[in-house]
Amino acid sequence: PALRAQTLDKFSYQTNWRAQAEHGGFYQAVATGIYRKYGIDADIRMGGPQQDPNQLLVGGRVDAIMSNSFAGFNYARENIPFVVAAAVMQKDPQVLISHPGVGNDTLPALKGKPVLIGAGGRTSYWPWLKSKYAFTDEQARPYTFNMAPFLADRTLSQQGFLSSEPFAIEQAGVKPVVHLLADYGFDNYQTTINTSWKMVNEKPDLLQRFISASIEGWVSYLKGDPAPANALIKRDNPDMDDVKIAYAIKAMNEKGIVDSGDAKTLGIGAMTDARWKSFYEAMVAAGAVPAGLDLSKAYTLRFVNKRVGMG
Repeated sequence: PALRAQTLDKFSYQTNWRAQAEHGGFYQAVATGIYRKYGIDADIRMGGPQQDPNQLLVGGRVDAIMSNSFAGFNYARENIPFVVAAAVMQKDPQVLISHPGVGNDTLPALKGKPVLIGAGGRTSYWPWLKSKYAFTDEQARPYTFNMAPFLADRTLSQQGFLSSEPFAIEQAGVKPVVHLLADYGFDNYQTTINTSWKMVNEKPDLLQRFISASIEGWVSYLKGDPAPANALIKRDNPDMDDVKIAYAIKAMNEKGIVDSGDAKTLGIGAMTDARWKSFYEAMVAAGAVPAGLDLSKAYTLRFVNKRVGMG
């Protein structure tokens, strides 16, 4: 008898930047057929500087987007019908980077000293640094995503991501001191899977399959052979090479960016009510988000904490 081809459900996911190791689990699930195993024809769409994933989600152009906890707070604040459904990264890879040998070996030591900060940081982690470590706006300097000022001035610190800027700085001949904000209590969930409440309510099975398959992709990427995903990453983003990707994977594994905290017991993608509540309260105290938000509008635990990929 003739075999009928399995009908695959289409699902589109918009990333927040150009293809990189930090997106590797999604590419791995494509490259190794994990999404197809779950009955999904997944379209992982690469982001870039001219794209706003939230606008694409609001406009119905994609089924889900990559974002973070702050997007969930915004959904609740603006009463927008979208929701955070999973969090791949237990630790936000946001870092501050300092020169060695100048007394900037801990995050609190940067109090009162010049730090190069971009516009996005001013409304997210900078208020937290001011609240927790008494940083001041006077010490903040504009960051233009050019590392030349940092490299030329040993008194400067600058923002970055754990798996990218430190690598570039090392290539320039400086072994930087890297302060991972998550290790100091900045509990922002990063690389989230955000979607519409319409998807949650009308296609929960499809959303569950996409999230579970993505988690399996991340397990495979970080603990198995990442070569299938890396080939797709380099195809989509020729600026990536094997050395950059290997550095990023090593950094993510060593610092537990994906597989740490609640993910150790609940599986990759984990979120908890306690973590959402405590981070929200910290951001309210820092003046970064308003008090009184209904967090049930920001996130759902329905699709995570199922120990997917844990054996």
